[in-house]
Order: sequence, then structure tokens, then C-alpha cells
Amino acid sequence: MPTDQAQVVNLSEVVSPPVDGIISRTVFQDDRLKAVMFGFGAGQELSEHTAAKPVVIHFLSGEASVTLGSQTVAAMSGTWIHMAAGQVHGITAKTPTVMLLLLFK
Repeated sequence: MPTDQAQVVNLSEVVSPPVDGIISRTVFQDDRLKAVMFGFGAGQELSEHTAAKPVVIHFLSGEASVTLGSQTVAAMSGTWIHMAAGQVHGITAKTPTVMLLLLFK
């Protein structure tokens, strides 16, 4: 299939959780969507922030806690969260964690 029509990515090969720190890799970007893989070492966090556009985060492995405003939810492999533009959120990895972030433009 021509690359201008489809892109196939094996997400399990994009990032591995680092021992310490956070790693991110953009796996796709066009005028409507940006897809970014994150690997978190255990105990690492993204402090509370907002996104200007709607986002989806999909946890592929590990365990994390996600703050959504004043609510905290547990996230693990298979957890999928949609957030509207401007939603305050933060992420703390309890174990080595891999997450896919989809930013809608």
C-alpha cells in the first residue's frame, strides 16, 4: 500500500519505559492529528497542565494515576481517556508505563 494512503506502526516497538525519566516519540502527524508515544519510568510524572485541543490518552502497559481536574483515576493497560480542550490533567507512573497520546487539531 502506498505510504501516502496508510501508515502502519507497531506501537510496541516505538518506546520502552526508561529506568528513570520520560521519553516521547512522535509516530504520526498531519493537519488533523498528532500521535505521540510516551514511556515513563516508575515514579515519573507529568505535572498538571492543559491541552489547547481535545486529546485521547491510551495506556498500553504499566500502571499510572491520572488527575482530571479534582478527580484521580487509576490507569492500566487498556485504559482510554478522552479529554476536552482545556481539561486540566496530570499523570504519575506507578510502574514503568507506556502511553499513546492522540492530539486532535
